[in-house]
Amino acid sequence: MEWSWTGVLYHPGWVVSTVILGLVVRMQRKGSWNPRACPVDLTGKTAIVTGANTGIGKFIALDLAHRKARVILACRSQERGQAALEEIRRKSHNSNVHLQLVDTSSLRSVRDFAHRINQEEKRLDILVNNAGASGLPKAMTSEGLELSFATNHLGPFLLTNLLLDLMKRSAPARIVNVSSANHWRGVVDFSHFHGENLTYRLDS
Repeated sequence: MEWSWTGVLYHPGWVVSTVILGLVVRMQRKGSWNPRACPVDLTGKTAIVTGANTGIGKFIALDLAHRKARVILACRSQERGQAALEEIRRKSHNSNVHLQLVDTSSLRSVRDFAHRINQEEKRLDILVNNAGASGLPKAMTSEGLELSFATNHLGPFLLTNLLLDLMKRSAPARIVNVSSANHWRGVVDFSHFHGENLTYRLDS
């Protein structure tokens, strides 16, 4: 008996199981999720959210503040970070929300930030690596790294490693990395990391 992929793909059992799986996924996507319905209380916990002045990062920080965590907004801009700080404190009625400056494209900035955290904080229960950017101009950092790669990958990786001992001492602790679907558009070329052989395409 000759075997072929066509026979497998068109087998009635495969077709039925695919339809059932599609219906299950569709039903799950229709369901709404209300974070306020989650009863988790984070009193006594400390959380850091990078890029917390806007977008997903700000809403994560706001939710953590609602749950009574001590929240540190890790932002690049003093002005935008302060505005987010005031808004989150007002909406959550939690005054234990603080601002620390860090630029994840700069390894020196990341090291300085991590040093302050390790010196000032007794525990770290949650680290949310949310800061990131797309559509950045073609540029190199002062440390000789391609700007997008430093911002989105090296900075968060270094930050996590520098805070890892503090998180281990606070166990059980959690690290959350916010990612993007844009990874499928590229391939790994190690020369890119130093800004060589790059082709830039701005998102429309």
